[in-house]
Parts: sequence; structure tokens; C-alpha cells
Amino acid sequence: MNQKALPPLNWLRAFEVSARCLSFTHAALELHLTQGAVSQQIRQLESHLGVALFKRLPRGLALTEEGQSYLPVVQDAITRLAVGTNEIFGQHRQRPIKIRGSLSYLLLWLAPRLAEFRAAHPHVDIRYISNLWVKELDGEDDMEIRWGHGQWPGLVSQRLTWDTLFPVCSPDLLARSPLTEPADVARHGLLHVLGYEEGWGYWLKRVGAHDVDYSSGMQFDTLASTLRMAELGQGIALARSSLVEDLLREGRLVEPFSQRIEASESFYLVRGSGTDLHPDAMTFATWLVAQAHRGK
Repeated sequence: MNQKALPPLNWLRAFEVSARCLSFTHAALELHLTQGAVSQQIRQLESHLGVALFKRLPRGLALTEEGQSYLPVVQDAITRLAVGTNEIFGQHRQRPIKIRGSLSYLLLWLAPRLAEFRAAHPHVDIRYISNLWVKELDGEDDMEIRWGHGQWPGLVSQRLTWDTLFPVCSPDLLARSPLTEPADVARHGLLHVLGYEEGWGYWLKRVGAHDVDYSSGMQFDTLASTLRMAELGQGIALARSSLVEDLLREGRLVEPFSQRIEASESFYLVRGSGTDLHPDAMTFATWLVAQAHRGK
């Protein structure tokens, strides 16, 4: 079945106002058009749809059955369009800071601290997009929060975390099966994060547990996912110290061993070199780096 092509928006607007006012004259005043222009747009719309939408009466207008059915559809579409336009392009809307970054960093470190920033800078809006596998900084982004070694050609980076790596698990898992030495993790499922250079193999070899087979276990694309699974007792995750402080303090996760290995990969605030940040973005960047150093 061939679909009816959408009519022009100005025809639909003329229909919605005319149907609401039941008068081409009043519609013309609201639309800042002549009565003849409104009447012509309605005729064009009716011709396009192949039905009459109005009954022309000696005094005013009345909607036909088709017009009555079509009106709520048009009103809903116009309302949605108006709301969306205002939300994105509203006259008084500030330009948002556009940040692309790690979902785990947002959920586990940044989110609990954003209330403080918002209280100090209520006029600044933030648009945070999590996209793990972007290799180049998007030209539309003000900055990026990424993990690695801190050296990327053409980019300026500021370090945000100084992490150590160590296993974590749920209190219930530890109660069911005590873990006394690193090799004991072999009795449980290991939770892996895709893309991290420093995973279970790195940690186990550094603590001397060379015989543990670390090749099996569930794999996830975010550290936040592995920590949630560990919290649910589904295995043991390899945590980064900066991202599990709250979970450990609240007792949702526990640290079974004392061995912590310094991580060479960290989270960094990254932006293009030779580019000037928008003033609001500079305010956020300065605040973020200060927060990172305060918790160092």
C-alpha cells in the first residue's frame, strides 16, 4: 500500500489553528497571515489528503468527521515538535558542556560529585555521552574522559586517577567460601573487562599466582558491569581503587586480599591541543581536575 506523503508543516499549522478557532479570520490573526492565505493552505491540504476537513457554514466553520479524527493527531505532532525544539534550541538555553567518556567513571566516580558542581554552577548544563571505542576526539565534544597511559598525539591530557588494582567480591561470596590467598580466586568465576591491558592475568602474575587459569569467566565492556556482577555474588571482579571507594565503604563489596598492584593505566581528561575551551567547559575542567587531586 502506498503511503500518503506528509503535507507541509505550514498547511498542518493552518489546519490546527483554524480547527481550534473554527474561523479562518481568527486563524489568520494568530498566524499573522491574510484570511485568503489561510483559506488557500486549507484547500491545498484538503486536496493533498483527498477529503474535506471543514464544513463551510454561513457563520464560521465546523469540522467534518475526517477533520475531527485528524485534529488530535496534528495537535500531538505539533506539540511534540514544539517541546523538542524548545528543549534543544530554546532562547534561554545555555550551551551545554559536551563530554564523551567512560560510563564506569561517570557512574562510580563523577556522578556522586556532580551535585557539588551543579550547586556552585547551576547555569551550566552537561551533556555526557558514553562511547567506549572512539579512537579520535569528536570535533563536537569539548572534552573526553578516557583511560590509558595519558599520551595521545594531538591531544592534551590531565590525569584524574591514581589507581591500584585488587580483587573485590560480595560479602556473601566471601562468607560462603573464604579466600585466604590470591590463588583461591580459581574457585570462583572471574569477571573480565574487555579492553583493559591490566586484567586478571596481569594482577595474578604480579602477586605470584602463576598457576591460576584466568582465561575463563564472563566478559563485559565496562568495569561498572563487572562490579555489579560481583556485588550480586556472580564472581570476583578486579577493581580500580578510585572507582570502588563508595562500594567498599558501604559494605556492598569487600576486599579479600591485602595485595594491591599499582596500575599504569589511569583515567585522563582529554581535549584537543591548540583549542580554546568554552568558558563553561573550562570551569568544569578546572573543577574536575581539582576534585581529582583532592582525592589523590
